[in-house]
Amino acid sequence: MAEYVRQVMTPGVVAVRPDASLVEAAQLMRAQDIGDVVVANGDQVVGVLTDRDITLRAVAEGADPLTVSAQAVCTPNPVVVGPDDEVAAAVGLMRDHAVRRLPVVEDGRPVGMVSLGDLAIEQDPASALADISRATPDGGAAEGF
Repeated sequence: MAEYVRQVMTPGVVAVRPDASLVEAAQLMRAQDIGDVVVANGDQVVGVLTDRDITLRAVAEGADPLTVSAQAVCTPNPVVVGPDDEVAAAVGLMRDHAVRRLPVVEDGRPVGMVSLGDLAIEQDPASALADISRATPDGGAAEGF
């Protein structure tokens, strides 16, 4: 079983500038097949923007996603972990702060992300969450809709 965050994290970070529009961020999420991006000013993490943030904090409020910035909607000053932090510490932070993803930061720079799914795959590989997290999206519409 993995002991350190670097062993379970997804390396690399997909980031947008604070002034990027929500449309730009959403298009990047779609292109990368991810549900979140780091909002970064240079190498400094200033927030995390999720697809849920865009939906609930902007679109549901009637905001124009072409004119609203990523920084205006993201979760500012996110909780982060280091690659050499113990996996148990990441689990504790997710639990304490009710978050599903943590940027992994080394020497002040984002180097990866660790998600609840990453941890499920590592700690409980037979769980439904691990199965879902390992699944490859087929890009098709859900049945019955």
